[in-house]
Amino acid sequence: MLESIKSPSDLKALSLEELDLLSEEIRQFLITKVSKTGGHLGPNLGVVELTIAIHRTFDSPKDVILFDTGHQSYVHKILTGRADKFDKLRQRDGIAGYPNRSESAHDVIENSHASTALSWGDGISRGFSITGQSDRHVVVVVGDGALTGGMSWEALNNIAAADDRNLIIVVNDNERSYSPTIGGVATYLSTLRVTRGYERFLDWGKEVLAKTPVVGTPIYETLHGMKKGIKDIVAPQGMFEDLGLKYVGPIDGHDVAAMERALTQAREFGAPVLLHVITEKGKGHKPAIEDEAEKFHAVGIVDPETGTPLGKSVTSWTSVFSDELLTLGHERKDIVAITAAMLGPTGLDKFEAAFPDRTIDVGIAEQHAVTSAAGLAFTGLHPVVAVYSTFLNRAFDQMLMDVALHKAGVTFVLDRAGITGDDGPSHNGMWDLALTGIVPTLHVAAPRDAARLRETLREAVEISNAPSLIRFPKGAVQSDIPAFERRDGIDVLYRGESADVLLVSVGAMAAIAVEAASQAYREGVGVTVIDPRWVKPLPASLVTMADRYKSVVVLEDGIKHGGIGSTISEMFREANLNIPIHSIGVPLQFFEHGKRSQILEEIGITAQTITRSLVEWNSSLVEVEESNSKTKPVRQLRPDENASR
Repeated sequence: MLESIKSPSDLKALSLEELDLLSEEIRQFLITKVSKTGGHLGPNLGVVELTIAIHRTFDSPKDVILFDTGHQSYVHKILTGRADKFDKLRQRDGIAGYPNRSESAHDVIENSHASTALSWGDGISRGFSITGQSDRHVVVVVGDGALTGGMSWEALNNIAAADDRNLIIVVNDNERSYSPTIGGVATYLSTLRVTRGYERFLDWGKEVLAKTPVVGTPIYETLHGMKKGIKDIVAPQGMFEDLGLKYVGPIDGHDVAAMERALTQAREFGAPVLLHVITEKGKGHKPAIEDEAEKFHAVGIVDPETGTPLGKSVTSWTSVFSDELLTLGHERKDIVAITAAMLGPTGLDKFEAAFPDRTIDVGIAEQHAVTSAAGLAFTGLHPVVAVYSTFLNRAFDQMLMDVALHKAGVTFVLDRAGITGDDGPSHNGMWDLALTGIVPTLHVAAPRDAARLRETLREAVEISNAPSLIRFPKGAVQSDIPAFERRDGIDVLYRGESADVLLVSVGAMAAIAVEAASQAYREGVGVTVIDPRWVKPLPASLVTMADRYKSVVVLEDGIKHGGIGSTISEMFREANLNIPIHSIGVPLQFFEHGKRSQILEEIGITAQTITRSLVEWNSSLVEVEESNSKTKPVRQLRPDENASR
């Protein structure tokens, strides 16, 4: 049956029995395909019937369907004609793991950052209203986790103030069970509340009773209060109606017929409506149901029957951090761990198991996490805030004004720094070095290997009068790269036979840098590779060290614009060090999903490409020097003259 679904319109002729069969086919399809590629399996198993009902009730793409977060959009992609592309899910030239405008007219936003879709829905529905497109609807599917983000509530506050929007909010609740309230009484009361006739009746009743002497007003208030009391018992989400939103539910999200009835009522209401839908994350897949912690939220390549990982076991950067933080937790009672709904993915699960009272999960609320950490630091504790690099973007103001300004001893640990790849443009952690470079008092470390990660983490938690930050990439940690020597905190990793190029390697780029230096040696170019370990503030001795070389090259996996290369260049200018400097890093653009190695190769961050650049730049410099030696010498400016100019 699935083969016959090429667009949402193909769903409308199917019977309920056929829809049940289709739902099971979709689940088996998801289990088979996602087990081979990796991806967000559990959330999509839970929204099969819900998504079918939405597409049967509304007319996409005329009606706009938004998902928050976008990782629950796999079923939507299947129903909109993209099932044949799932063999390359999250792979280059394949289908994205999130909605993607370039794939389909049915995708409107690329939203892997949570709590954004309601604001999009507010803007789009408002735009439809202003431009007279009254025949178009907006449906926003919001995971209950996304409602922990403050931006969702900012949006709800604005949405509730409108009474002329064709906006339906579907809250996909897959964490709590209100099963006693799913039934005939709840459905009946919900139907009453979502009909304009009921509203007109209430308005008439209020008017009539208000004119009734003595007893009119007390009677109305009593009846209204009774309605509110019954409603809160039957539907324990009265806070939404307190905001001014019409509330419908709870509804069984796995009952297509019930979902269609509720969606149809909401569609006809003509004002914002919130549908509270109960689903089961991982439904239909025994390994997902039995996964108590994550419900197979995101999986790698696994056995489709058992859910057992099939890839070879490797030591990840995350696991190294996790183990070292646990050790520090035993040594220091002042360390507190904070995360934003990413306990397992950021490696805090071991710490939480050992120290539950010192582990805080704030939900999808990075801004709150950071400012709360500043408050914890004020009391003498040392918070360690573990988030993905890309999600720190959302809490930049709090890092700047609440933590750094107050010189709070908070340590930030950024997982997935640099190019991450398969989760698409919004998940690449390529902005953190540029962003954090402008934060006063902040110390930033970029460890090159597991040993340096453990080392810099220990150094970071010793900083009590300023914030500190450690960043590392996604995936397997490479073998330790020992240093020949350490000068003023700078590790020398490779020493060339001639002082041609000083190659400054940032973090996990060290292995590539050493390999490129070795290859350049065979081309006759002497390259010395150094690792500052702490890239903010940079050691002053870097200027003295660089002065002995013909040129400096900076290699980093963050954006070049405003990155470490820019910082070093400014450092040299202030020291009146006139030396050529080149930056190798990530260009200022968004990258489509693909393997990390693919993207790095495309942007020229490979040992071979870097070697070629080192040789070419050095050759150009030699040619210039030879050309200058054949001309009349030019008087060299004194340092004070150079500075004045």
